[in-house]
Amino acid sequence: QVQLVESGGGLVQAGGSLSLSCSASGDITRLSSMSWFRQVPGKQREWVAAITSSGTTNYADSMKGRFTISRDNAKNTMYLQMNSLRPEDTAVYYCRALGLNRDYWGQGTQVTVSS
Repeated sequence: QVQLVESGGGLVQAGGSLSLSCSASGDITRLSSMSWFRQVPGKQREWVAAITSSGTTNYADSMKGRFTISRDNAKNTMYLQMNSLRPEDTAVYYCRALGLNRDYWGQGTQVTVSS
């Protein structure tokens, strides 16, 4: 079993920055790709970015150039550095990790960007 815990959310003004963390614990040896998603109430969960175990990254188009995903395998932690934040980035941000047979999700952390 794997547990994921996000942290780092909060309130920030438009144009500001936040850094999210996702700490993994439990049987993490078989985790491969890890991702960030976000969700606004009443809307579908939206993929933000992903990173493989070897460090290859991918981003949703609207996040390219503003968000940076990274991971520290020694610390079992994934990060999301968010710059130039916009009000439309307001959402609950979730991390997800892929195991052999299933995926795991954190409980989410709220990010609110004021205009």
